[in-house]
Amino acid sequence: MAKARRGRIGLVVLGSTGTIGRLTLEVAKRHPERIRVVGLSAHRQGSRLARQATEHHPEVVALPDGEPLRGFRSAVGARWGGEILTGPDALTRAATWPGAAVVVNGIVGAAGLSPSLATLAAGRRLALANKESLVMAGELLIATRDAHGGELIPVDSEHSAIHQCLAGRAPGELERIILTASGGPFRTLDAEALSKVTPEEALAHPTWNMGPRITVDSATMLNKGMELIEAHWLFGLPMERLAVWIHPESIVHGLIEMRDGSLLAQLSCPDMRLPIQLAISHPERWEPAVPRCDLTSLDPLTFHAPDVERFPCLSLARQAARAGGTAPAVLNAADEVLVAAFLAGRISFPDIPMGLTDVLSDHTPTADPTLEEILAADATARPAAEQYVRRAGSRHPRRSG
Repeated sequence: MAKARRGRIGLVVLGSTGTIGRLTLEVAKRHPERIRVVGLSAHRQGSRLARQATEHHPEVVALPDGEPLRGFRSAVGARWGGEILTGPDALTRAATWPGAAVVVNGIVGAAGLSPSLATLAAGRRLALANKESLVMAGELLIATRDAHGGELIPVDSEHSAIHQCLAGRAPGELERIILTASGGPFRTLDAEALSKVTPEEALAHPTWNMGPRITVDSATMLNKGMELIEAHWLFGLPMERLAVWIHPESIVHGLIEMRDGSLLAQLSCPDMRLPIQLAISHPERWEPAVPRCDLTSLDPLTFHAPDVERFPCLSLARQAARAGGTAPAVLNAADEVLVAAFLAGRISFPDIPMGLTDVLSDHTPTADPTLEEILAADATARPAAEQYVRRAGSRHPRRSG
């Protein structure tokens, strides 16, 4: 049930210097009469965070000690006088700061899980862009939401689309959910060409402007596989009732198929400001955050099935979801290591799914894991993935250009 909101919405933006965070602050700037920025956080970019604090005047910022903190203090000077949070609990303290009604979690990686749980445990609205939270600990996240009266609104464009399509629908009316995927920059390449792609080519996404890891995950299609796991937890459907269609134009962001065969879809120009604004404003709809979508001016919209042989990461995500327990957390942790190694030129593009297969095959999932068990599985998977990187690197010692 949507909560009534009066006055300006107190907003905390976690990962405010990243892509999602910067776009969220653009939305806040468009609606100063509706949104009050209460808190910000950054992981590395202290100077950029200082500029944001000077512009938006939050009550609190969270960032690690060391160079990020020194850079922030040096850049902000006396132009901002709020509170600075550091230490291992800085993100969770920012997420639960008094006066914060909505927390946009734009952190990339496993570091986003604890503040997601803290937000929901505090009964706040979590506008979730950190896919790792649901991939690693979906069951725990949903249970925390339900136990404490928090709200979970997706920010990913695909899940936002499904969230909109499902509004007012009875659960029994729904047959399946279909997520769309651009296919990334390599959707037409054969296996031989895929073995030769460079990090620079993988980062050249044809549609979206995203961070490095998510962009590479889009190229391998693991990003879409993780979105299937997210959709399972967000919308309560088993994996066999979740599908992916390749849609290069990125205008249709998601569809639902009803019991009678009807398809309902959400369409908009590919711009993350729209799902961000919707996650903050729900159930209201504010003035458009992006240009309106004129279908008459666009090329034809096309759809086709993904090629899971050339892009096995989709199947690997389904495999991890079926295994359940700690398997999805291991998938995510291994991918973080493997993508970083690919971007550093240490392994090839096909080594990413091969490494994921290697790490998953050696893991025995723990069922119904606690947060501690999830984090332990994450910590175990990282050195296992690094071992694969070293083996792959010894076979192909010169990956970088």
